[in-house]
Amino acid sequence: MPIKTLQYYLTYVYTIFMFDTFRSSSKLVNTFTGHTNWVRSIDYSTFGGCQFICSGSDDETVRVWDVDNNKQIQSFNGHSSIVYCVKFSPYHYHNNRQNVICSSSDDKTVHFWDFKHNKQLQIFNGHIKGVYGIEFSQFNGGRYLCSGSGDKTIRLWDVEISKSLHVFKGHDRV
Repeated sequence: MPIKTLQYYLTYVYTIFMFDTFRSSSKLVNTFTGHTNWVRSIDYSTFGGCQFICSGSDDETVRVWDVDNNKQIQSFNGHSSIVYCVKFSPYHYHNNRQNVICSSSDDKTVHFWDFKHNKQLQIFNGHIKGVYGIEFSQFNGGRYLCSGSGDKTIRLWDVEISKSLHVFKGHDRV
């Protein structure tokens, strides 16, 4: 199977477009539709040789698509406000072979979802305003997660023990 360079675009019209940019002119290869409001974030990953896209939206859902079969395979409704950021968890996959998505929301929480078994795994609480961004560490197999919030803090979490390790303060604006 040849390796393709694919580029994903999120739009504020509830649709995710996938383009093949390996060619001289970009060609639309897939469109994923399902959200009922703006898509704020997308991420791409492979698990077990399959390609997946996850997305978070103003419709308060986190959705997962199987790229190879061009279909939505999961939708999670556990957030009570806008989902700002979604990321596939390298930690859960590399350590436990779990297919997990992490999402952050204006509801002040960070959720972990097992999309293979359709269940919520855990919730990180601690921020006092919306959580706008999340990022897994590039070291230790993604064991650490940073979350940035409208409360002007960054929290460092240990995913393995589900604990906040440190709160970084110092920002004076959102």
